[in-house]
Amino acid sequence: MSYATLMVYVKVDHVSKQLIGVAAGLADTFSAKLIGLSALAIIPPCAAEGVVIVDNATEFDIAKMKATLAEAGKTFRAAAGADRQAEWRSAIEFPTQTLISEARCADLILIEKGKSGDIHRSIDAGAAILGAGRPFLVVPAAVKALAADHVVIGWKDTREARRAVKDALPFLHQAKRVTVVEVCKKDEMDIARHHAVDVVRYLAQHKIKAESRVEIQAQGSGADQIITLAEDEGVDLMVTGAYGHSRLNEWIFGGMTRDLLTSSPICCLMSH
Repeated sequence: MSYATLMVYVKVDHVSKQLIGVAAGLADTFSAKLIGLSALAIIPPCAAEGVVIVDNATEFDIAKMKATLAEAGKTFRAAAGADRQAEWRSAIEFPTQTLISEARCADLILIEKGKSGDIHRSIDAGAAILGAGRPFLVVPAAVKALAADHVVIGWKDTREARRAVKDALPFLHQAKRVTVVEVCKKDEMDIARHHAVDVVRYLAQHKIKAESRVEIQAQGSGADQIITLAEDEGVDLMVTGAYGHSRLNEWIFGGMTRDLLTSSPICCLMSH
């Protein structure tokens, strides 16, 4: 099993050559096709009381948006390398919906870590992960390359975590070390050990050697705990399920997915 096609979402307002470089490097690793994607949506007119305003998106405005997308495409192709199999796609449409739709073409989608911005010019990462039906690799801005030598699986016995492990198999086959970590309450240690060992056995059936580790949940964010563990161990890729419960609850009460999306300095592969 491998990734045959990688897709990288490119922000037109700040085309990240580093992100494209990470994507290109992984395309080489997996002998995969690389697709660059970006989108811009027309901003609707504002209405004032007692004033009727018609759609003011002129042909000039649309032509300018197309030119902006084309320029991003040129930068993508240059950063990806002229000698590789790369494709550029763009649309005059909402970025998040465009990415969800175009996800049908990809095995893995790369996005840059960061907060969501203007919905007309940037993606909502959470909505994209929930709607795309594909695994996402969230790449921090400081990352220049991803070897995935040491991979940590942040395990929780949920549908999403199982999906993430399956989706990460190409990386896990490449890794020199794989650690399955479950963070749990003190009275859940025995069942957590059982779960983690089961995952290790599952990976062994795929010819992947892994080790298990169970940590007692500390005060504060679970994401902070696993990030600290990963940094201490020299981990360069974390694998987790995304939004194992209501996304609304995560954003109101705090949750692992939200915190990893906004705080992790380490690349995260997430699946829903």
